[in-house]
Amino acid sequence: MKSEPGFSGDGTCYPDFVRNLPEVDVPVEGVRGWLLEDGTCQMVLFDIQPTAVVPEHKHCAQWGIMLEGEMDLTIAGVTRRVTTGDRYFIPANTMHSATFRTRVNVIDVFDAGDRYKKKRPG
Repeated sequence: MKSEPGFSGDGTCYPDFVRNLPEVDVPVEGVRGWLLEDGTCQMVLFDIQPTAVVPEHKHCAQWGIMLEGEMDLTIAGVTRRVTTGDRYFIPANTMHSATFRTRVNVIDVFDAGDRYKKKRPG
């Protein structure tokens, strides 16, 4: 994708117009995401480095699909490997965590309009 028009060549599968969306404020090193929202739910297009670790936490319901990469996702104490093309569902208020075996591009949809805040410029 590095040589395709519309891509900056930074290794993510997302074109420039996606990376021009507002970024989400994520308190985890190695995680970036771009936000689409309608007030009732949010969709975040994540680019996650293999060094990132998302600690155990819970929030609203979440559905996701792996575009590229591989991660170990633990939901309610059960760990499974998620790879390109796999999808997953995390029920509301269910403890979950993730570790990343490769660079990951994943789309997550959250059943709440306030799951993430937009990152402040600067």
